[in-house]
Amino acid sequence: MRILFVHQNFPGQYRHLAAHYARHGHQVVAVGENKNLRRAQPVAGVRLLGYDAPAAGAVQRGRRVAAGAAHLRRKGFVADVIFAHIGWGEALFLKDMFPEARVVLYCEYFYRAQGGDMGFDPEFPATPEKRLRLRVMNAPLLMALDASDLGMAPTLWQQSRFPEVYRRGIRVIHDGIDTDRVTPGRPEAELITYVSRNLEPYRGFHTFMRAIPEIQRRRPNARIVIVGGDEISYSPRLAAGQTYRQRMLAELAGGIDLSRVQFTGRIPYSDYLALLRRSAVHVYLTYPFVLSWSLLEAMSAGCLVVGSRTPPVQEVMRDGENGLLVDFFSPQAIAERVVYALEHQAELQPLRQRARLTVVERYDLKRVCLPAQLRLVEALQRQRADARAAADIEDLPGNKPGVAVGEEHHRARDVVGLA
Repeated sequence: MRILFVHQNFPGQYRHLAAHYARHGHQVVAVGENKNLRRAQPVAGVRLLGYDAPAAGAVQRGRRVAAGAAHLRRKGFVADVIFAHIGWGEALFLKDMFPEARVVLYCEYFYRAQGGDMGFDPEFPATPEKRLRLRVMNAPLLMALDASDLGMAPTLWQQSRFPEVYRRGIRVIHDGIDTDRVTPGRPEAELITYVSRNLEPYRGFHTFMRAIPEIQRRRPNARIVIVGGDEISYSPRLAAGQTYRQRMLAELAGGIDLSRVQFTGRIPYSDYLALLRRSAVHVYLTYPFVLSWSLLEAMSAGCLVVGSRTPPVQEVMRDGENGLLVDFFSPQAIAERVVYALEHQAELQPLRQRARLTVVERYDLKRVCLPAQLRLVEALQRQRADARAAADIEDLPGNKPGVAVGEEHHRARDVVGLA
């Protein structure tokens, strides 16, 4: 097959899927944003094409990607299957460039005025303007859905955010966790870990920081390691030069013993896994939003997780069974749970084992998620073949093809500019 991946931060969620197809002899091309491709680790066997992002606007980004797709077509590459992230506008015109291709969207999130991230945190209240802006933010997503054949969402909760008329065509298949690589280790006494791509309110950084003084008061030997950058992925922007880490350190000045808190910034993946293996208690907090890979990786590493009682986490964790749940907004409750977990390590060992088992059974890359993704593509290809055969016999009115897929829980880089 000829397969096209489109993701501004390629490989993103497609690292394993793209690598599989390339490794098995398929012709694989990926399109991403130039500035991201230059710093990304390449996927062996995948030809990369880059574009420069426009100053603003999903439609303009979609037009640039469409121009690149037209370039590919002129050079003889006609995609059979296209995988594209629903965000940023990249998927808007792919079906127009390759009408014969099956377009599968990665449906990460659909914005809602209620029940999700918007207005969840009273510290960052929703405004009428923000609520109106959600309509505009969702418009390109709806356009992409209309020009696709199928969607994939990583969790049931993320799927549930989409309009019902499209939800039926979105299959729930997680990207997958390599549980053969992300394995348990030997926890170190009193080591508390917190990980986020960036240290920001969407991932409960502000709430966790406010829990630290009480944790330190009650556990004088506790060491806290905080992993994450100082950029902003999802949360409200701050004034130029300011970070949420600076803001929280200023708020808590004198209340935290910084000699027992280590801010690592972003670290290599191998170092991150080594840290999870040493963790006595791992804290994961999130708004009702996209579920982080880091939670599932922590569970696969056998961490004892204290997680927020929010819908994405509750889909994976059950309090007292494979982790400990806590009120997102209560620093006191977070401190209580962390201290309890430190004090009862032996008693809570079964939670670590069941946490890993949860990931192995439901989110394992090689044995669960990747096979489900491949079966989905195979079903789409069979459906297309069946549709073509049926069309040769007769054209039945109103028989628009649907999706008949069962529910499923070389170093060389060729980076070129696209018009």
